[in-house]
Amino acid sequence: MQSLLDPAILFFALGAFAGLVRSNLEMPAAISKFLSIYLLMALGLKGGFALAASGLTPGVLSSLGLAVLLAVVVPLLGYALLRRVLSGFNAAAVAATYGSVSAVTFVTATQYLESQQIAYGGHMAAAMALMESPAIILAVMLANAQRQRLAAAAPGAQPVWALAVPGAGGGVAATPVAGPGGPGLSMGKILHESFTDGTQLLLLGAMLIGLLTGDAGKAAMQPFSGDLFKGMLCLFLLDMGLATARNLPALRQQSPLLLAYAVLGPLTHAGLALGLAWLAGVPAGDAVLLTVLAASASYIAVPAVVRYAIPEADPSLYVSLSLGLTFPLNIVLGIPLYTQVVQRVWGG
Repeated sequence: MQSLLDPAILFFALGAFAGLVRSNLEMPAAISKFLSIYLLMALGLKGGFALAASGLTPGVLSSLGLAVLLAVVVPLLGYALLRRVLSGFNAAAVAATYGSVSAVTFVTATQYLESQQIAYGGHMAAAMALMESPAIILAVMLANAQRQRLAAAAPGAQPVWALAVPGAGGGVAATPVAGPGGPGLSMGKILHESFTDGTQLLLLGAMLIGLLTGDAGKAAMQPFSGDLFKGMLCLFLLDMGLATARNLPALRQQSPLLLAYAVLGPLTHAGLALGLAWLAGVPAGDAVLLTVLAASASYIAVPAVVRYAIPEADPSLYVSLSLGLTFPLNIVLGIPLYTQVVQRVWGG
């Protein structure tokens, strides 16, 4: 119960309540964008400062390796299961959403660990960045395979490896992808967008700056990346509470099976991450963050790319599940639960 009294969690609840009662409370879009930029920059700096102190040890490499493994295994497992109840395109989009990660959930988890005085490695911010793109790339490949199957079954159809990308005027234009008979480069475009996404560039760039400046940089940036962090996180979670409330009506249109997946899927992913972390001997704090990352779902990075990469998929499906259900469950209940489980298993 004490974990629910954290100011950040309570501000999230306040935002959700304001949205549910249809209050006129709102956060200007420019402020929301600034807050997300601040949190990523501060998180990257803190990770870089911590990594400068610890160095790139075998334990660090082990955690990063597990992060990449989970980023591949989780979306593939999700797709295999979701394909039983959804079309190939929707299954790929939802699997990408749950195979990728939520930066806000991760930031909230780091703040929770600090409030509980549980140490964690700064390199886990790099683990988060590594886990964001593989699910997107796998989803695009699965969608292309689905297009190929549909084209093979329909004589005279369009080129089999067609990928939608933003067209002129904000529309969507089909571009052939490299493959049998295809001249294009669209998979390269997807790779470019995945790896040069502003979220990743800012996070990794700030981490590099923190790594290069070390203790001197930490002292200089303490008022920015330390003292202000909690308050900024509370403001951002207030806005996320409002956004969650706005997405709740769309949940009523989803099937019970998908709602169950949005709850049980993340718990399964968390269990998988916890087991791997225990087998690899990952420290407790890092294990919590790895578990939180595996259990989270993307509601910003993946929808932004998948909207154009897989236009056949229904955006209301993967956005409403991740933001309307999985995100609040992880923020309010998941983070404290995963922390308690790790502490019991690790004997903390």
